[in-house]
Amino acid sequence: MKALEDRILKDGVIKPGGILKVDNFLNHQIDPALMYDMAVELKRLFGDREINKILTVESSGIAIAIMTGYVFNCPMVFAKKSKSKNISDDVYSVEVPSFTHGNVNTVVISKEYLHENDKILIVDDFLATGAALIGLRSLAAQAGAEIVGAGIAVEKVFQGGGNKLRAEGMDIKSLAAISEMTDDGKITFA
Repeated sequence: MKALEDRILKDGVIKPGGILKVDNFLNHQIDPALMYDMAVELKRLFGDREINKILTVESSGIAIAIMTGYVFNCPMVFAKKSKSKNISDDVYSVEVPSFTHGNVNTVVISKEYLHENDKILIVDDFLATGAALIGLRSLAAQAGAEIVGAGIAVEKVFQGGGNKLRAEGMDIKSLAAISEMTDDGKITFA
């Protein structure tokens, strides 16, 4: 998606360790018009599927996921990184390593929000190693739900997660796919 690629080139900052900082428009301060345009593109890419739920993990994927739910006219549910007092003990649970934060989170979804008849589109802001998608796929499998695809804002192709999951049969569409990032600030799109 050219508008997203242009915005990454204009406002993205490469940090040491393969980190792309886009928090001024994608995952801290949010550009609602860009989120809407990305959701419309995901609808174009996946609109022929029977999708009745959008799934993401907190917190940075929520903005694009909620807008995608709006465009698809279906609920969005997100996996929480900690179980709070207002969630029942009846949850699906999986451990998910975070590339960005360098830790492992136990993420949960209340069983009342994922069901075996759900046809799920996973939506997230980044795809690097694929750990978040693997975790979300596990939660959906625990519920007996079907993953019909994954829509990603930014894929860092050079980290291999997307290619690994595609080889396993997951249909992944990335709106911006980065094949290379250099320490001097150069970004090459696939």
